[in-house]
Amino acid sequence: MRAIRAGLIGVVLLALAACGGPGERARGIPDRFRDLDPYEWRGLTPARHSVHGIDVSRYQGNIDWHRVARSGVSFAFVKATEGGDHTDPSFAANWHGAARAGVARGAYHFYYLCRPAAEQAAWFLAHVPRETGALPPVLDIEWNHASPTCRARPAPEVIRAEIVTFQRIVGTALGQRPVIYTTVDFFADNDLGRLGREEFWLRSVAGHPRTKFPGQDWAFWQYTGTGVVEGVSGAVDLNAFAGSEADWSRWRARRSL
Repeated sequence: MRAIRAGLIGVVLLALAACGGPGERARGIPDRFRDLDPYEWRGLTPARHSVHGIDVSRYQGNIDWHRVARSGVSFAFVKATEGGDHTDPSFAANWHGAARAGVARGAYHFYYLCRPAAEQAAWFLAHVPRETGALPPVLDIEWNHASPTCRARPAPEVIRAEIVTFQRIVGTALGQRPVIYTTVDFFADNDLGRLGREEFWLRSVAGHPRTKFPGQDWAFWQYTGTGVVEGVSGAVDLNAFAGSEADWSRWRARRSL
């Protein structure tokens, strides 16, 4: 999930505060949320989906998870690890805070394109609690143009093979195959639709996945990176689950650890 520069967001928040509050009520997203940089959703909008959640990392700072729960957030994915030698310093606080507030949560790993998948899978498994009832793990894999240490662009067949390796190792260890989070360009560049049975979480902030990922099934849709949710200071990613509330209950029963 793409980090947003704190300084820029701070300036935006101050400006909006002067106008009467952070963020705007945006067309097409649920009324309980706001957006710092809203897209003019029409037709297939996020608001047509019943179940919404957030994903967080250290960039969100200290989170009041009880306020988050009261805001109508149904789930949260929490950054745990990156590459093979980095842990998110806010993981433990967010993991336990979400649980105490009754927010369903899962852990995600940010993939580093210059390290073998097997090493990254082992690193993730070494740092994520195996807790019954947690949401399935997530593999976040995308181009990282801002990386100071890795500008690699492996061939599509290499990317897909590494994903399969990560999925197999983590899925076997936890009993649930990870959901794969990715972006429009990464999905297309690497022909990820060829992975077949994998379950996807798709980022598309200017169009519904049906139009941006034609023909591809998905479980989650990240529809903005500049959302505003009570309990979170600054911007946060907002996500929709593909189905109804009843579908969500069935999905959790089938996919939770």
